[in-house]
Amino acid sequence: MGVRRGGRWLLRPVTFGMPEGVVGLAGPPGAGKSTLLATFATLRRPNTGALHILGHDITNAAGQRAARAGIGYLPARFSRAEGMTAGEFVAYAAYYKRTSASAAQSMIRRFDLAEAAGTELALLPPDVRLRAGLAAACVHEPGLVLLDDPFGELCAAAEPWPTGAAGPGRHSLTAAMAELIPVLRTLAPTVVVTADATETFTGWCDRLFTLARGRLAEQPTHSAGARRGRSPADRRGAAVPRGALSPQTVDAMPARRPARRALPRMSLPQVSLPPLAVPHLPLPQLAKVRPGRSPAESATGV
Repeated sequence: MGVRRGGRWLLRPVTFGMPEGVVGLAGPPGAGKSTLLATFATLRRPNTGALHILGHDITNAAGQRAARAGIGYLPARFSRAEGMTAGEFVAYAAYYKRTSASAAQSMIRRFDLAEAAGTELALLPPDVRLRAGLAAACVHEPGLVLLDDPFGELCAAAEPWPTGAAGPGRHSLTAAMAELIPVLRTLAPTVVVTADATETFTGWCDRLFTLARGRLAEQPTHSAGARRGRSPADRRGAAVPRGALSPQTVDAMPARRPARRALPRMSLPQVSLPPLAVPHLPLPQLAKVRPGRSPAESATGV
């Protein structure tokens, strides 16, 4: 598969596979990670080659619809939904994915968002807002979850830690990531996460790819603990030989789906927020909206 944008190759034609487990995709800003993830989410088609997701060929309409039903996609920014409360955001995602309202309530409880359900997303701390996004992306229990730079806001809020200076932001970021990483590993059989630096994935990713100047390369994960935590099915799925990259087609995600693991509960930090004076759209009225097909270049994700 190959992906072009603006007259340049974001991904030169290459063959690779992503089996079960957590797959990290690292690269500098502008390398094309978001565009590649949007291609995996079927929001755009590859310029050359073929792409198979969950056993479906997305180059035809029937395969694309079948693949979309099993994909949970969370873009780096979902600012269009910041006027919604966390509860409304998850409920609308459940309605859009044709899932029952009880599934939305169950997901809110699993991510411990009950206390934040009535607060607007724009007013929530970055880690709680990320939990709401994960709950919305996974409300239909997908087989593949795509997360575009989920720790970006956390790193920005933890300045000056990314520059190497020690400070209180570093401790809060470390605590938030230590709580969220085990959750990411249980969202779906296959989870693809992007980040700017490979250090973000050190110690917990099953496979790690880097994307730079249109070339995809697999790197060692240095994650003995993550390898020990993988099931035999995961190890069998990782039979693609390392370094076997050639210009053919992409076989991304296996069709078989293992039993779902229990999602660990997370403790929600105490947040004191003033009551909102702006009325919100009641949830019953959201159900009157007729769902439409997502635009080809939509960035709303879920």
